[in-house]
Amino acid sequence: MDSMRFLYSKGVLSCSSDAPPITTFLESLPGSYTTTRTHENGTTLLFWERHLKRLSNSTRILLNSNPELIFKTNKKSPLLFSPFPVTGLKWESRIRSLVSNSLSQVLPIALKERSKGEELAVTALVSGDIEKLKAMKNVLDLHLHIGSYIPPVFGIEESGAHLALVGHGRDLADAKYSDWVRLRKPLEKLRPPSVTELLLSNDGDRILEGCITNFFVICQRDMSEAEGKYLDGYNNVYSVEVQTAPVSDGVLPGVIRELVIEVCHSKGIPVCEVAPSWEKHRLWEEAFVTNSLRVLQHVETIKVPQPWESLKSKCFEGISWIEKKFEKEIMERASTESHPLNESI
Repeated sequence: MDSMRFLYSKGVLSCSSDAPPITTFLESLPGSYTTTRTHENGTTLLFWERHLKRLSNSTRILLNSNPELIFKTNKKSPLLFSPFPVTGLKWESRIRSLVSNSLSQVLPIALKERSKGEELAVTALVSGDIEKLKAMKNVLDLHLHIGSYIPPVFGIEESGAHLALVGHGRDLADAKYSDWVRLRKPLEKLRPPSVTELLLSNDGDRILEGCITNFFVICQRDMSEAEGKYLDGYNNVYSVEVQTAPVSDGVLPGVIRELVIEVCHSKGIPVCEVAPSWEKHRLWEEAFVTNSLRVLQHVETIKVPQPWESLKSKCFEGISWIEKKFEKEIMERASTESHPLNESI
């Protein structure tokens, strides 16, 4: 049975077989985008205000620096773009209006058609219109894709992530744009069997992010290095710290990434925005990845090529991998400390 899908584009609603899968949709149009999902049986959109802000920021960044990533051009007569001086709040207001109007057309239908136990994955993509640009009109179009989504069940082995380090960090990582779907395709040839997410690094040691996730580790603290480092109220009773690459290293400022850091700060948990170093992986006690569909997903294994240069083989069969497995202490305790129901009946 095909998954339920809807696409609302330029006032036209396409359903199911007439609406492309999300990857095909993103490959077909340039632009900035954001993806989130419904929660609690379709009653809310997760962190929607943050997503609207990120969509506006991504659009502004692309228009200011790489407008060719927003506008679809004719290859026979490509246009030469100059950066757009986008400032102020008018672009954000325009984008919010476009998204709101599109959601009002599609969301009620999608909620009615979804099956029991399903949530909705919602992707809003802002693309430029060449003809409107030539006519000096409002140049932005909003395309809305909605599909069914079944959230993974936390705690079962099949829900854990299996990662492999396979490529270099991406350009213009501070904006979320659809062309990245095409650019990351060559990395798929390096994906080992059973791996669910691909990691990026510029040197084979410092891990930046995943192709569609942000990456975190919970690492034992080196107290000799930490002396004088945490002067902002962190409690020294913590023997571990949370590490994730800083945005300045070239990673996407993910919505859930931001939330994890905020929650850690609010709880006094040490957070170090530094790219986790594979050389120190023996100090890693846990790892997890985040994005707006999975929210937070425990990592089961990480594979790293040895040596890093072996990635030039262009195929996973020609690569030797070192693997780190993370202990599932909490779930092991859940098993050993469980109470059989038949003893209570």
